Amino acid sequence: MKILDRYVAKNFIIGYVIAFGVLMGLRIITDLFVNLDEFTEHADMTTKEVIKNVLTFYCLNCTLYFRDFAGMITAVAAAFSFGRMVRSNELVAIMASGISLKRIIAPIVFLALLLTGVLIIDQEFLIPPLADKLVRSHDDLPGQESYDVRFISDSKGSLINSQKFDVGTSTLHNPTILLRQLNAESRIWEVVGRITAEKAVYNEQTGDWDLHSRDAKTNELVPYGVHEKADVLAVPEKVRFYKSDITAKDIPIRRKSEHKSLLSFRYLTILERQETGIRDRFQLSSQKHFRITDPIINLVMLMVSLPILVCRDPKAMKSAVMISFSITAACFVTTFICKMLATEVVFDKVMPALWAWLPVFIFLPIAFVELDSMKT
Repeated sequence: MKILDRYVAKNFIIGYVIAFGVLMGLRIITDLFVNLDEFTEHADMTTKEVIKNVLTFYCLNCTLYFRDFAGMITAVAAAFSFGRMVRSNELVAIMASGISLKRIIAPIVFLALLLTGVLIIDQEFLIPPLADKLVRSHDDLPGQESYDVRFISDSKGSLINSQKFDVGTSTLHNPTILLRQLNAESRIWEVVGRITAEKAVYNEQTGDWDLHSRDAKTNELVPYGVHEKADVLAVPEKVRFYKSDITAKDIPIRRKSEHKSLLSFRYLTILERQETGIRDRFQLSSQKHFRITDPIINLVMLMVSLPILVCRDPKAMKSAVMISFSITAACFVTTFICKMLATEVVFDKVMPALWAWLPVFIFLPIAFVELDSMKT
């Protein structure tokens, strides 16, 4: 690596560290200011325990904040590093030595690619194992969370419903499991039975949900007659467990559709094959496409910003930074709007793939035009 490359890379890394600290710090401080009262709701907690809870909460959520702000941090770091060089008239000296401005941005592009790899690692390997902890609210204590469960579908097509799921004990209270099978002719899922119990406790060793009940009328499977057997009296049978691919860690994530963004690409693909609802399949398809396009969009935002930031006149640097941030913000807002429209009916169709790739189609040509028009 040449001395110039090391110098430009050093400036960019310094700017990245500063931008990372400022943006992440602002995100945490803003959230803490709004939700501080929720952290202190538990009167039996000491000050030390409250501080520990706050630190644990935000240390875990930093993985999410980095995922959301990675592109913006890179653009701010590029503006910071080139701002220092323009203010010192270093770009003029570099050009006078016969080095192209396109050559100057090469180290930043290379580092941006490496940081995009870090973003992918964060999204695919750090967030999914922590997903059940990342969905907890500010007023929940670790290991003491409880959620309602509304008809979560497993790989068999069965629907799991419960009034309350206790995370600490991995227990479903008063669960009802609707057993379904797919009708080969109509391609419609039909209910063929119902399992009820007082409690369903997840067994880590067997991977089953152990059913418990004190009442003899519960903790049983009631088969339903279908088709020509609909008039046959169903005879309940006793069941001790229910085998499902839904684990205790999956329930906090699967209970709400917006939490599926915490899952890995591989798990999203598995869910898309298993999902029976059309809208849920569109949501999963949208998540998969945006998982691919988000890193690309982050790089596109940087490529749009760099040609504007590389200016030789210090007086023009302020306007260059404003234009760069305006285009970056426009890309950010366009992506956000596309994410909202990806699962909606537009022009009588739901097109998650189109909306996921639309920001790339819009801003990638702009980046190429700006790179080609750079004054070297």
